[in-house]
Order: sequence, then C-alpha cells, then structure tokens
Amino acid sequence: MIATLSVALIGLVPQLDQTSGLDTLSGLPPARLTAGAGQLVIELPPVDLMPAGTEGDMAYTEVCRVDIPLTASLYAFRVEVVDADGRPLPPGFLHHVNLTDPSRRELFLPTALHLIAASKETPALAVPRLLFGMPIRAGDRYVVSGMLANPGPEHRHGVRVRLVYSYMEERPIWPVWDAYPWVMDVMFPLGKPGGGSKAFDLPPGTSGRSWEASPAVRGRLVGLGGHVHDFATSLELRDVTTGELLWRDEPIRDSTGRVTTMPVTRFYRWYRLGLRIEPARRYRVTVTYDNPTGETIVDGGMGAVGGMFIPDRGATWPGVDPNDPVYRQDLENMLLNRAGTMMMSGHSHR
Repeated sequence: MIATLSVALIGLVPQLDQTSGLDTLSGLPPARLTAGAGQLVIELPPVDLMPAGTEGDMAYTEVCRVDIPLTASLYAFRVEVVDADGRPLPPGFLHHVNLTDPSRRELFLPTALHLIAASKETPALAVPRLLFGMPIRAGDRYVVSGMLANPGPEHRHGVRVRLVYSYMEERPIWPVWDAYPWVMDVMFPLGKPGGGSKAFDLPPGTSGRSWEASPAVRGRLVGLGGHVHDFATSLELRDVTTGELLWRDEPIRDSTGRVTTMPVTRFYRWYRLGLRIEPARRYRVTVTYDNPTGETIVDGGMGAVGGMFIPDRGATWPGVDPNDPVYRQDLENMLLNRAGTMMMSGHSHR
C-alpha cells in the first residue's frame, strides 16, 4: 500500500520547475521535530508579519520535509500558533497548514495523500485510540507547508505554527482499525491553473459548485467535516449512483454572520462502523453560496469535505503513479507552495 519515496518520484523530478531548486525532497529544509511522552510535534520555520492591512501581513512558510522518527498510530491532532517567545497566539493568525505524504495516493484522486489540511477554523480532533489510528512508520518522509496572516495592528516577529499529534505505539491488537484521511474538494483535481488554488470567484446571488469521483478502494467513512467561506449556505456529500444524500450540514456563524466552522460528524456507532462506500459508485461533493453583496467576490468561495476512512480488511490501496500528469502537477504546486488558498484555508474574503 505504501510505495517508497524513491519510486514515487522516479520520472517526476525532471518535469518540475528547476528554478525551484528542489530536485528531490531531500533538498528541502527539515521541519523541527520533537517526539516523546506520546506526542509528536512538527514545527515550521518562523515568519515575520506586518500589521493587518499592510503589504506583508500574510506570509508563506518554507516548504519543509518531515522525516518521521518513529513507528506509531496517531489518534489526536491540534494546531498551535506561537510568537518568537513561544507564547500562544489566537487561531486567526493561521491561514492554512498542509501535511502531505507523496508516497501514498488520495482516496478519490491520484494525487499525493493530504494527511492534514488545517485552518483557523479547524478544531482539535481526536478519536478513540484503541479503535482507530493513522499508522506512521519510522523513515516515512512527508512535506509540510503553511501560510500565516496577521489579523492585528502590531508587527509580529518570528511567528511559528506547530502541528501537535498524540500517538500510541502500535501493539498486536491495538488499534483495531487503521484509519486514513480522505478529502473531496469542489475544485479538484488541480484547482485553478498556475498554482492549484482551491478558491473560486463567488458571483452575486445563489450559486454552487460540485465535483464527483469514485473511491480507489471499498471501505467505510467513519468521520466527516468540511470547509467553506463566508456566505456559504450548505455543504453536502451524495451517492450519485443511488441518489442517496449521505451528509449535509450548514456552517456555524458568529454574531456578525461570519463563518466560524463546519460541524464534525461521526458516523460510527455501537452497531455500525460507518458509511459504506464502493469503487463501483460515484460520489459528489456540492457547496452552495448566497452572495448578497451584488458584486463578484474574487476567490470568495471554497468547498471541501474530508475526514477519516477505514478500508475493508484485505483491500489493496493503489500506489501513486509518478507518471500521472495530475499527480505531477499537484506535487509541483505543493513543492513550490504556490497554492495560496489551498483546501481548508481559513482566509476570509468577506
């Protein structure tokens, strides 16, 4: 199920933009890692942010490699943003952060597997550690990148973002099921040309966007959440083959009407593991907006669902195809960190 990194990149590097200076993932600077006492912390390099509303109030981090130091099962996750002295900053400083495994493919798309894509709206997430866990292996190599935004009037120096995972060392029977992340975005497969942004222009009035595909393997969706921008009215996932609406929800808003988050749904119960999905069926994600401004909002819309997936026992998840043009372009966008408003970014366009 897991292809080696060298196999994943064969034939790919010559097609990458050589001006990036990145011939292989080995050429990327390493993210700072600490592991112990059941926690794995991935920290990106610091960035400086100018006051809100000025040039430089948003900044990309470096694209870094993550060399996994241990074999374990991940069961909880949160994001932290801190200043140069390590003091916590409000979630509004996080635009987005993405952790990707180039050696494994997505469930619904032949691109590199997004292990996490978080924004200021992403809550801390956890599952029962004896039941579910995402396996990681010592020697795995991932890619991490992010973007920070200053919502305040002060200049901020050395702002850092951390991914904090809780892990359990794997045992013969724990966890019961290996679980993997999955995502569907209305701007798949590659987003906008020239960088892969998953944002789209939002016309006045009611509008919607959709994307559909079939999964690579059969299994069950055990958890689902989503991401939208202001003026979104609903987000849904539908089995197109049968017409069944699998999930639909509306964003949670603050007192000003701005979107704060999307609800998280857990499909597992004592009597069932989750929602079954089949490669023979097609599934569609749809986001709907109602823009009352009377004007088109550039990059004002996003729509994505994602969560946790458990493949059936004995199912073989296809490896990545390094010659697939969608895989190559997606990896290039990731390495160059050009997808400024990638899936699950939290930037408000209101």
